Amino acid sequence: MSEVLEVTVAAPIVSFRNPLYAGVQYGLPCPPPATVAGMLASMAGGWDAVPTDTVFAMAFSANGSGTDLETYHRLDAKGARLTPQPQDRPFLADATLTVWLHNGLELWERAVRRPVWPLRLGRSQDLACARARRIHLHAAPGRQGHALVPEEASVAGTRLRLPTAFSRDRARTAWAGYRYAASGSSHPLSTGHSTPEGQAVIGLGRVHPDLVAEAA
Repeated sequence: MSEVLEVTVAAPIVSFRNPLYAGVQYGLPCPPPATVAGMLASMAGGWDAVPTDTVFAMAFSANGSGTDLETYHRLDAKGARLTPQPQDRPFLADATLTVWLHNGLELWERAVRRPVWPLRLGRSQDLACARARRIHLHAAPGRQGHALVPEEASVAGTRLRLPTAFSRDRARTAWAGYRYAASGSSHPLSTGHSTPEGQAVIGLGRVHPDLVAEAA
């Protein structure tokens, strides 16, 4: 068995814009790894407080969805502001994010207990709350469930191209392919580990922005 920190984040409303679509608000069914990494860094007090070898696994579910309107502040080709316009925004309701951290457990326990910055999931106005506990993973197959997994690890769910990490100046983005089943999947995964409840836990790679700069 291996010990990990299981962080459960709950939020009433969340929204994750797909960055592959410019000029429209096309929503993703789950947060990208880069979004979750940014949330963790905010809790810890910034990227300087986050070890560069930080790796996590994650699962996400939402019990509802809808569309509302928000003010969209547009820019022209030269970066000048245009007249704001209302635009549809897809959102997810009653969301739960579970993150499994394999290293720096004491650091993340402190960050969850007393986050440096207010806890937000996705957009700055989407406040969330979190709790953490240590659990032991089994070196055994588990079901995919609502986990986001590397695309090569499964054939179940929708294939997604998501940002894994951003450089500190946001000039460079590391992308990767993933699989995610919004309604959950019983597909068995033999790689990685599983929780006592049988949920597969598969690390998604390192997300620190300094590694994006090194790879450029």
